[in-house]
Amino acid sequence: MFGVKRVTVEEFKQLIETQQKCPESLPRVLQALWYDKKGNWKTAHEIVQNASDADSAWVHAYLHRKEGDLSNANYWYRRSSQPEFKGGLDQEWEQIASVLLMKVSEKWMLTN
Repeated sequence: MFGVKRVTVEEFKQLIETQQKCPESLPRVLQALWYDKKGNWKTAHEIVQNASDADSAWVHAYLHRKEGDLSNANYWYRRSSQPEFKGGLDQEWEQIASVLLMKVSEKWMLTN
């Protein structure tokens, strides 16, 4: 199903639903989104909390928004150079995942 191509958000979500273990080949920011979607906020947060790149800061902002810590979320939105998201959490997860999947589409492969 997956090869060296742009993986869509729907394909990524399907992979999350059907596989128990997060593929180690995923970039760390996508691993964080994986664990968040699986209901493991703590692991997702641990993955991004000490990272210094803008994409990790963006996921970090989303996670704090989901947690309800909006002042902390706003700090991480500024660090990521992303605007505070005004829509629903599921919409934000999908937007972040879509952008990140596009960025890494030719850099990794998922194997089943």
